[in-house]
Amino acid sequence: MKPFPTIAVPHKDIMEDKLTMDVFAANLWEVFKGRAPDEYQDPETFFKKTYETQGLKNIIEITQKRLKGEGGDPVIQLQTPFGGGKTHTLIALYHKSKEMGAKTVVISGTALDPKDITIWEEIEGQLTGKVDKLEGNTSPGHEKIRSLLDDNQPVLILIDELLEYATKAAGVKVEGSNLASQLLAFMQELSEAVSTVPKAQLILTLPSSHMEHFDEGAEALFTQLQKVSGRLEKIYTPVDDDEIYPVIRSRLFSRIDERESAKIVNQFMDYAEVENILPDNIDKSDYKHKFLKSYPFQPEVIDVLYKRWGSFPSFQRTRGVLRLLSLIVNSLKDSKNPIIRLSDFDLGHDEIKRELINFAGPEFDSIIASDITSPESGSKETDKKLGAAYLSYSFGTKISTTIFMYSFSGSQSGKHGASVREIKLSCADADIPSAIISDAIGFLNDTLLYLHSSDGRYFIHREPNPKKAFISKKESIKDEVVTNAEKDLLGSILGRNIFEIYKWPTKSNDIADTKKLKLIVGKDPDRFEEFLENYGERPRVFRNTMIFLAPLESERHVFDDHVRGKIAWDLVLNDPLIQLNQDQKKEIKEKVKTAEKDSKEYIRNLYRIVYIPTRDGLKDIDLGRHPYGMSTSIDNEIKERLKSDDEISEVLAPLLIQQKYLRGKDYVVTKNILDSFYKTPGEDRITSDNVLKTSIIEGVKQKLFGLGILTDGEIKCQKFGEKCTPYLQEGEIIIDADICSKPQCPEVTISFIKNNHLKLGEYVETKKIFESLLRNCEEEEAKSKLISAIKNGVENGSFGIGQLVEGKAECQLFQEECYPTLLDAEIISRADLCKEGLEDSHGGYKTSSWKIKNVYLKNSDFILTKEIFHSEISEYNENEVKETLKETIATGVKEGLFGLGDLTEGEPECSFFKENSSPEFKDNEVIINSTICDGNSDVYKNIQLEFEVSVEKVPDIIRMINFLKEPFDDVKAKTDFKITAKNGEMPIAEYDRIIETFEQLGIDVIRQIKK
Repeated sequence: MKPFPTIAVPHKDIMEDKLTMDVFAANLWEVFKGRAPDEYQDPETFFKKTYETQGLKNIIEITQKRLKGEGGDPVIQLQTPFGGGKTHTLIALYHKSKEMGAKTVVISGTALDPKDITIWEEIEGQLTGKVDKLEGNTSPGHEKIRSLLDDNQPVLILIDELLEYATKAAGVKVEGSNLASQLLAFMQELSEAVSTVPKAQLILTLPSSHMEHFDEGAEALFTQLQKVSGRLEKIYTPVDDDEIYPVIRSRLFSRIDERESAKIVNQFMDYAEVENILPDNIDKSDYKHKFLKSYPFQPEVIDVLYKRWGSFPSFQRTRGVLRLLSLIVNSLKDSKNPIIRLSDFDLGHDEIKRELINFAGPEFDSIIASDITSPESGSKETDKKLGAAYLSYSFGTKISTTIFMYSFSGSQSGKHGASVREIKLSCADADIPSAIISDAIGFLNDTLLYLHSSDGRYFIHREPNPKKAFISKKESIKDEVVTNAEKDLLGSILGRNIFEIYKWPTKSNDIADTKKLKLIVGKDPDRFEEFLENYGERPRVFRNTMIFLAPLESERHVFDDHVRGKIAWDLVLNDPLIQLNQDQKKEIKEKVKTAEKDSKEYIRNLYRIVYIPTRDGLKDIDLGRHPYGMSTSIDNEIKERLKSDDEISEVLAPLLIQQKYLRGKDYVVTKNILDSFYKTPGEDRITSDNVLKTSIIEGVKQKLFGLGILTDGEIKCQKFGEKCTPYLQEGEIIIDADICSKPQCPEVTISFIKNNHLKLGEYVETKKIFESLLRNCEEEEAKSKLISAIKNGVENGSFGIGQLVEGKAECQLFQEECYPTLLDAEIISRADLCKEGLEDSHGGYKTSSWKIKNVYLKNSDFILTKEIFHSEISEYNENEVKETLKETIATGVKEGLFGLGDLTEGEPECSFFKENSSPEFKDNEVIINSTICDGNSDVYKNIQLEFEVSVEKVPDIIRMINFLKEPFDDVKAKTDFKITAKNGEMPIAEYDRIIETFEQLGIDVIRQIKK
């Protein structure tokens, strides 16, 4: 929607920052003297800014008729409340009389001094330029007055503020009477004289409110003036109540785009109807018509000022409304508001506030500041409480402003304050659901010091509400009282059916070291690591059973404030020195009851950060804010959250056990799995042993793995695909399904090889025997068993070992130690063929690359070629051996059986592998194990680590040694510890006890430095 200044364009004087309020104080005398502002002095400007009400039109028409001698009322009294348009009407008649060609007499009771001149003298002076016939302090009589008027007709006499002149005249002595009495006589004579002159008219003003009569004497004069002039006069009201809207619009705005304003009003009406906030005492179409007449103001703006504030004795109704609204429009000239609401009144604006305080009373200056405008006020606090999304709308400030404007009902209204519907209507924004206003009213009711309510209506009162006593009580509550309340509230929400509960423990051994899941509630998360690692003086064992709960410190202020508030209201209610009426007692009891109900929400929203152990330390989980009204205990809520995050398990999928613990392994000890659940941070966290037992039972039944025992290193599968009973004890294992499901690996013996593989042929490739074993055996088991059987068979002469050379089998080792490789071309031959072959080969030197690898490298990483050469020439010609050996080594390098290189600082460096080479048997020349040369090894055969750690990390390092035990069967890990402590002091006796402890543990202290 468009901003209102683009649709209803304010007059230039309204837009100017130097706008003075005296322009709204219409003064007939100043116009008569030519000294008034242009708004009143210039007829064109005056009528341009004046809305001609029906009353004004009637009076002008009657005057015109009378001055033409065509009849009409000779005497008219304008009677309205203070500021109701009397003087404005006289100015309009003054300008119109000029157009009618009449002589105009202007009398202002505030301008004339009875000591200097009488009204009758002033009338003659203005008509004739001199005072002759009517001179003196006694009334001149009917004939003289009539003669004067008859000689100067058409004549219009305008008398403003007559009562004020009469009041002053009462102090002027005239023989045995006073001038006021003479004035009464004159007014009767003047009224009668005007009635007899055809083209003469008298228009005078009298106030309608008795509070404008100054004192008892003035009250009597007012009654007498009414009695004297009332016989002939007609009483007119220039402005009817429903005409105030166009009157104000004409004076404040130079033009209004009616089409655009209608769009705005229609959009707002649609919104208000949906939100059900339209006034319930007026028809929708009537309200819309009223809104169109009042735009850009909501009708309530003008109604509240004109009817409620207008009831103040000193508030000059139309004039007062104009003065105030001109300030409002000026303050909003740069706003984006499509309409002007009561909530848009800026009570922080000095001039606006001063205008209102003039009528409400000076005590409201501090009330407005403390409750509405100051940064610390309850209104500003409510603006923030509603959240960032609503902060720019300032609903707290707007609502309290609206309530303030509705709070002054005056004598003419039976209603006091504003209803929720009226507040919503005056604060509504078409972009926001009005329900937020109800929330804001609730906040304001809890924070404003001068806000009261009665019969569903809210109002600001000069007397503070019980909130002030509440604030005093709240500020006096000590911290330990809040702490005790916090501890009690914790006990009410923790529950005890799921975890062992430890509330605010002070020492680590306050928390049991058992398999039971534990919830440790603490105020200081910095101590959780200490509780996790230690159980008194020893390391804690069951660390994965610990769950911690801590407060979110950003909620601390909110919680403490709530607790203090609940206690404070209770103290106010039970303080005999505080006088409360029944409504207040009822309201405070409700506050206490609500606070007690909400306390569990506040303590839960405070204690919401859960910490659980992981491999990388403690991991925090924010439970988030508690759904309002939810009654679940916090231990159950934690359990459900951890279950949803897979951090705690009441059921373990057997597939998870298989994939996590059996992957790449033949078996796992069930007790080790169970221990890891309880001991190792970050492992699956189970609620009891039965969780693992149930998972194993299901896994065995589903054939995901088997259950059995480990005896002397041998796996025995006992249960697979059937019901079982796990005990989770030492020696009990779960076994890879492939082991339990496939036939058992056969015993590989010399007889097995001969009967199954050499029975029908002269030789067999070792690789084919190995591949046949893999059908029923694991690779490592098959390799180990086959190599052992071949070695034994070759050594005892059951068969020989050699290789295929150009498709022909050659037996190269027989009845001696060998090291089978199970690689391509490696064979075992029948014993008789090996004997024949070896006998035939005695004629000259023969060897092979396979033999070189098998005999010389064995399990070594490298050997000097020179050493091989010297070993081989013991029985053969040196040159023959050298040439044959060179060729054989070069063949082995090209085949990839080994590499060729040099020994540098004791370490082999491979230069040739799977390529042509020329061995020379020089110093440091070596053949090298192929696993070193091909660069594809994915294992380490020797590990040495050196590092320094802090003392608290030592237990973690010790646990790392366990990872070395399985791949390195005979690991003998040693750790050098160096403990350095500085910048502190330790008693000598305590140090001696530490050394004694080392001795008891069998640890030798290598070096001691003490200073």
